[in-house]
Amino acid sequence: MSNQPMTLFGLAQRGMSAQLVRMNAAASNLANAGTVSGSEEAAYKPIRAVFAEDLDRASGLASVDVQGVVRESAAAVRQHNPDHPLADENGDVWVAPVDENAEMVEMLEASRQYQNLVEAMSTAKQLMLDTMRMK
Repeated sequence: MSNQPMTLFGLAQRGMSAQLVRMNAAASNLANAGTVSGSEEAAYKPIRAVFAEDLDRASGLASVDVQGVVRESAAAVRQHNPDHPLADENGDVWVAPVDENAEMVEMLEASRQYQNLVEAMSTAKQLMLDTMRMK
């Protein structure tokens, strides 16, 4: 963090950026749902954003810090499909272990939190403008 105390706008910006990372991870997982590969190792593994608290001691505000994006360790799903061009010697293909319903919930939650932060910034801006108009 910088030497200057965190403001509401900086706090909201960090939160919005974190939610965008979360939405992008869910979108990537959805885009790869149902993809197949010829081996378990080559199958797409879902990704998740990892967050941590970042406390600003100067203001006492806690914001979010994106630690990174990691691959889950979920095992690919084996399907017997000997006619598929990627099938192995046993006639199996490996499907990405993506739960589309869970990814949609993840995207909706991230979207809702992003909207809440936009609303908080809009309210703060309006209050500042109202304060400046006082006579």
